[in-house]
Amino acid sequence: MDYLQKLTQQAKLNLFVSLMVTNVTVIGLFFVALKLGNFNLYIVVGILIVISIIVSLIISSLLGKFLMQPLTALWQVVFHLTPEADSVTKPDIESLTFGKDLVSNLSGHIYQLISAADKASQESSAKAKELTLNFVAQNLPLPLFVLDAEETIRFANPAAADYIGIAVKDLIGKNVYMVLDMAFASEDTFDNWLKTVKTTAATASKAWERVRMDVRDNHPTLLFDLAAYYNRANPDGHETMMLLFDHTKQYSQDDQAISFVALSVHELRTPLTLLRGYIEVFQEELSGKLDPELQSFMEKMQAQAEQLMAFVNNILNVARVDDDQLELKLEKGDWPAILNLSIENLSLRAKVRGISLELSVTDGLPVVGVDQISIQEVINNLVDNAIKYSADSKVIKISSHLTNDGLVETTVQDFGRGIPTAVLPNLFTKFYRDHHNRSQVGGTGLGLYLSKAIITAHGGNLWVRSKEGEGSTFGFTLQPYDRLSQEAKASGDNEMVRGAHGWIKNHSLYRR
Repeated sequence: MDYLQKLTQQAKLNLFVSLMVTNVTVIGLFFVALKLGNFNLYIVVGILIVISIIVSLIISSLLGKFLMQPLTALWQVVFHLTPEADSVTKPDIESLTFGKDLVSNLSGHIYQLISAADKASQESSAKAKELTLNFVAQNLPLPLFVLDAEETIRFANPAAADYIGIAVKDLIGKNVYMVLDMAFASEDTFDNWLKTVKTTAATASKAWERVRMDVRDNHPTLLFDLAAYYNRANPDGHETMMLLFDHTKQYSQDDQAISFVALSVHELRTPLTLLRGYIEVFQEELSGKLDPELQSFMEKMQAQAEQLMAFVNNILNVARVDDDQLELKLEKGDWPAILNLSIENLSLRAKVRGISLELSVTDGLPVVGVDQISIQEVINNLVDNAIKYSADSKVIKISSHLTNDGLVETTVQDFGRGIPTAVLPNLFTKFYRDHHNRSQVGGTGLGLYLSKAIITAHGGNLWVRSKEGEGSTFGFTLQPYDRLSQEAKASGDNEMVRGAHGWIKNHSLYRR
């Protein structure tokens, strides 16, 4: 007989017997009351109703507990097998007096299903862990690295081994930073990102462009884009995945282009220096002797010579930055005096365009730590950009003040074209220029890239705020000399020499 049908019949029988017992009890009590004496009929009926309710409650309580035995046993079976309910004990099916066959049969099916699911899970996990047998991972044409929670390489495919010239067996078990000597274009490195997401996210992904890697055994430097995926507490131990997209040829051509341009531009320095010298001699000798038109020509010629010299310096310094050869020596500097001198030198360039430079400096600024030559290049680049993009505006405001953090902040504000919001994130990238303005405004896309590197080397920050059609404000911060000297003493440096390079190493390169 079907176990469910048998259980149903047993339940019906128990209900029938219970109802019969209740009815017989009430009827029997009714006749007993009539024979015992001459009771009022209403009183007898009332008493019988109360007795009926009490008997019904007792029987329903006992019957309910009895009929719920199978369901209770199944509940115990299910929750006994779940990890979240360790306190639920395994039921004693043999002790059941009702529904024993049905519960025993269903429990057997549940145990079989759980066993099958565990087996499938273990097989799936084993296959996932064994990435060396994974067809896709092994045959992926892109270099792939898989790291565990300790950032140790758990898997590297043949493409990764070929790319960096190290056998797969020599990669497994090594710390990723000991194998991949990566450098990035900013402090937003892979290592810094991974440290952050490990404390703030369960899963995360990110991509980097123009990552640089020096490979041992005299192999050429590799340049690639990097994509990474993080999955905290991955059950297979595969916490971080790294995928490399090689662009060595393309990016090397860009670097070679800037190197070639720098070499060519270097030859311009000597004749350009002579030209500027002759212009200064003419101005001194002919001062007051030229009519206004010729004097205007002379001023324009000098302004163009200064702008050309700034262009030459930018190109040469960008080449030095990319070759890690541009070093800055930070010394005490009177910032108001430095700023005044720089603006005075730039005023002629602005005057030629009919623009006035308004300088405002807060009193009592502390002495700053600066490399005076390179910091003047930053001011030149920011003011020159403001002049270029002022459009019909005739005023550029330069101001300097002390921030709440004790840093000296300088801003250059124009009221011209402004910068589209979509352009802002790429503004400090080498060679980047807004395509809307390329045909209208000249430039190389190197000035802001170089300025960012110089300010970062000073321990400051370069930022921008802009709204299209309303103008732009560029600002940068410098640290007081006393604060820098304390940092130098703490690090054991005798003098404050900073490298203004565009490649930032992973901070935990040698972490074990």
